[in-house]
Amino acid sequence: MPDNDAGLKGGVASVVSPGAYAVSDEGGDFDGDAGQGLYYRDMRHLSGFVLRVNGEFPEPEGFRDSGPEADFRLASSGLRILRRRRVGAGMEETLEVSNRSEGEMEAVLSLECSADFRDVYEVRDYARPSVRGEISEEVGEGCLRFAYRREDFSRGTVVRVSGGDTEAVAEPGRISCACRLGSGESKVLRVTVSLEEGGREVRLRESAPLFGAAPRLETGWGALRESWERSVVDLESLSFDAGEGLLVPAAGAPWFMALFGRDSLITAYQTMILSPEPAKNALRALARWQAEARDDFTDAEPGKIPHELRVGELAFFGESPETPYYGTADATPLFLILLHEVWRWTGDDAFVREMEGVARAALAWVLDEADKVSGYVAYETRSTTGLQNQGWKDSANSMLFRDGTLAEGSIALCEVQGYVYDAFLRTAKLAGGIWDDERLARDLGERAAELKARFDCDFWMPERGYFALALDHEGRRVDSITSNAGHLLWSGIVPEDKARLVADRLAGNTMFSGWGIRTMAVGEGGYDPDSYHNGSVWPHDNALIAGGLRRYGFREEANRVARALLDAAPHFDHRLPEVFGGHPREEGRGPVEYPTSCSPQAWAAGTIPLLVRAMLGIEPDPETRTLLSAPVVPEAAGDLRLEGVPAFGESSR
Repeated sequence: MPDNDAGLKGGVASVVSPGAYAVSDEGGDFDGDAGQGLYYRDMRHLSGFVLRVNGEFPEPEGFRDSGPEADFRLASSGLRILRRRRVGAGMEETLEVSNRSEGEMEAVLSLECSADFRDVYEVRDYARPSVRGEISEEVGEGCLRFAYRREDFSRGTVVRVSGGDTEAVAEPGRISCACRLGSGESKVLRVTVSLEEGGREVRLRESAPLFGAAPRLETGWGALRESWERSVVDLESLSFDAGEGLLVPAAGAPWFMALFGRDSLITAYQTMILSPEPAKNALRALARWQAEARDDFTDAEPGKIPHELRVGELAFFGESPETPYYGTADATPLFLILLHEVWRWTGDDAFVREMEGVARAALAWVLDEADKVSGYVAYETRSTTGLQNQGWKDSANSMLFRDGTLAEGSIALCEVQGYVYDAFLRTAKLAGGIWDDERLARDLGERAAELKARFDCDFWMPERGYFALALDHEGRRVDSITSNAGHLLWSGIVPEDKARLVADRLAGNTMFSGWGIRTMAVGEGGYDPDSYHNGSVWPHDNALIAGGLRRYGFREEANRVARALLDAAPHFDHRLPEVFGGHPREEGRGPVEYPTSCSPQAWAAGTIPLLVRAMLGIEPDPETRTLLSAPVVPEAAGDLRLEGVPAFGESSR
C-alpha cells in the first residue's frame, strides 16, 4: 500500500478477507467496545488487541483500509509508528517504528491481548449460550495462546511477536518487545495471529479470485471510476468459502459475514457484468441448504431457499435458528430469477439442468407451501426467535400504514409479488427451452398473466396514484408510499399505463432526497430520515429501481438516480454504505451517515456495477450469444467505456 498520507481518514476500520475480519478504532486497537475485535466464522477470536509504546497509548494520525489490508499511522513522543495489517487465515501485522528525534531513543512496544470467544450474536446482544465453555490462556516464548472449549466445540487463538533488539517477553495478557533507535533509524516488529477451529490451525483453501478478471472501466468521471475500483476490491474481500470451495459474497461487515440468501442472490445479480461465477456459486451454495421439511423453529418449509446460515457456538448447539434459518419471503423467487439470469449471460444449459430439481422444488414452495394472503405469497414467522418482517426491509417497524400504525399478522409484500411474477416468466423459458416441459412453460406463462392483472387490481391505490406497500392479514392495503414499488418496475409487473405515475412519484421531492430515493416518502406517518427503513436511502434499493426505470424506458430518470448516488459516494471515501440518511440535499452539506451501517456491504458494493449496466444499457442476447448495448449516460460520465465484460464464455472488447 502507498506510504503517502493521501486518503487517510479517521473512524472505524473494517479489514475484511475471505477468512477472518477485524474491526478496530482509527489506531488499529480493539478492546471489545462497539463490536470491535478479530472474528472468524461467527466467533470473536480476539476481543482485546491494544498497542502501547513506552507504556503510553500512541496518538492516531489517520488510517487507510482497503479489502484485507489497512495502514495505521501513529505518533508517540518523538516516535512514529506505521502499523500495517493484513487478514486472511488469521492476522499479520508489521510495526515499523521510526525515531524522529535528534537523539537515541528506546521504544518498548507491548500488545495487550484478550479473547472472550463470544458468538457474533452474543456480541450483538441478540442471544447468549445457555452454558459458557471454559477459556484458557497459556504463556509461551514470545507468544500467548487462548483457547475455548464447550463439549465438542472448540476455538483457539495464538499471538506471536518477533523482531526488535531483544526476544519478545510474554506474560498473561501482554507481549512486549524492546528496540533501541538512533536518530532517524527505523526498526520493524512482526506480529502474527493464528486461529484454530476444532483443534486445527485454520488454513484457507487456495482459489482463484472471485472478481479477479473484472472488466476495465474508462471514464473521466472521477467519482464513478474511484467507486468502481473500490466496489471491486470490497466485493472480492467479502467473498468467503460457503462450502465445497464455493466462493460467495458475504452480506457485509462487521455483522453479516455469512451466507445470506437474499443478499447473495441480489449481489450476484448486480454483478453479472463483472462475472457469472458469483451467481453460479451462490445458487449452488444455497441449493445445498434448500429446505426439505417443515420446521417451525427455523421457519423452514419444503423447497424454501434459506435466509441465513451461521456456524458459531449458538448455531452449533442449536440455540439459535440460523442452522440455517429460512425466514425470508423473497429468496426463493429471487433464486429462480437469478438462475435464468445466469443462463441469459452464459447460455449454460448444463448448469440449468443441474439446478432443475432445486428450481422445481423452489417453484413448488411458491405455488403450494408459502404462506398466502388473498392468494399472494406472504410471510408470518412461526419461530420463537424468528424475524417479524421477512422482506428486505426486515426491521420490526417497517410495515406501516399511511397513518403510522403497524401492520400485523401475515404480510404480502408488493415487491415479492413482482419477484414471483418475474420468476414465473423466467422459469417458463427454462422449462420450455431446456427442461423440455412445454406444459409447465404454458402453465407458468398463464399464471404470470393472471398474477399481473390481479395484482394491479388489489395493490393499486387509485386515491394515491401508487402501489401499496403490502396487504395485511385481512387483505387491507398497507397504504404508505415507499420505495418497494420501485422494485415492481424492475420485475416488470407494472402495467404500461401506470409506469409513468410510479416513475414520477419516485422522482418527486417527497421520495427523491437529492442523494437518492428514500425508502419512505416525506409526509407519511412513519417517515423518519434517520430510521433504518422508513425514510433512509439504500444504494442497492436505488440501483434496482434504476434498473426498473431503464426497463420501462425512463433512461434520464435512471441516470438521475445514478448521478445522485455517485455524488454521494465521495463523501463515503467512494465506498457506498449499506444505508445513509434521507435528509434533503443542501448546499455545502453531504449525506448524513447512518451510525450502524455495514461497511463494506455486498449489495452496496454491487450497486455501482448495476448502475453502470443501466447507464450503458448492457443486456445479453442468448439467441445470438452477443452483448447488446444502448448507452444513455449522464453528461458527467463523458466517454464511458467498459471492456472485458464476460458473457457466453468470452470477454467483450
